[in-house]
Amino acid sequence: MVALGLVAALLIKTCLFQVFTIPSGSMENTLRIGDRVAVNKLAPLFGWQPKAGEPVVFKDPGNWLPPQSDNGGLASGAVGGVLSFVGLLPPRGDNYLVKRVIATGGETVQCSGTTLRVNGSPVREPYLHPGDDSCAGLPFGPVTVPKGDLWVEGDHRSDSADSRYHRDGPNGGAVPVANVVGPASAVVWPLNHLGWFGWAGN
Repeated sequence: MVALGLVAALLIKTCLFQVFTIPSGSMENTLRIGDRVAVNKLAPLFGWQPKAGEPVVFKDPGNWLPPQSDNGGLASGAVGGVLSFVGLLPPRGDNYLVKRVIATGGETVQCSGTTLRVNGSPVREPYLHPGDDSCAGLPFGPVTVPKGDLWVEGDHRSDSADSRYHRDGPNGGAVPVANVVGPASAVVWPLNHLGWFGWAGN
């Protein structure tokens, strides 16, 4: 029965969902440290493309995070490796992040005062962490996002090393769409923070 369960989990990971752990407070209060987030890997097969306002999981585009290390327990050793392989624990070896899409390729984004603008229009951001404003003391732009890339920021704007902080990097802070695993569809753990985000195809 255990073997069948692992096979089923592997099929789900390969075709449907994969679970990732939130490592920091950069997406609070939407996502909290330690939350397990299910990423919908099926969505791209149905024409989904990242769009503004969606939280997405993506592979680190270039040293945004320090190397991962095992802290012992279930996540380390052979058992952790198996659970990671079948998708019941986060992937090992690569760093992944969760941020919210602010702008997509070809759009211009900037922040001044307390207002975030995309293509010159102010963006309403009800998901921001209480006490934060859109710029959180870090005005920038205007920046035109390259085609095929995304501009991403955390909901806890004052505690998120996101696109704004990597403007001097090799891709100017933008994240290639090719790095995106899929939309963060639901919080599946802990039970007291279950939540569904959903996704929409284009």
